[in-house]
Amino acid sequence: MLFKKKGKLRKAENKRLIEQIEIQKHLLMNQKELVGRSVDPSEDVLLKLKVTEAKYLFMLKEARVRKTNMEKS
Repeated sequence: MLFKKKGKLRKAENKRLIEQIEIQKHLLMNQKELVGRSVDPSEDVLLKLKVTEAKYLFMLKEARVRKTNMEKS
């Protein structure tokens, strides 16, 4: 019984990770587009872009370590 619960928790957390990756991806794309359209982006905007990109890359690495299937079901 214990192993079934562990499997369910792992699947739920992997699903949550994939959802968060999608959210970060959209945020990153929006911020890159904003910086691309800006004539002189402020330092604050550039820092937010770097933080968002770092979060996105971290989540991708975590998904790779967990061997999570990124295909939508």
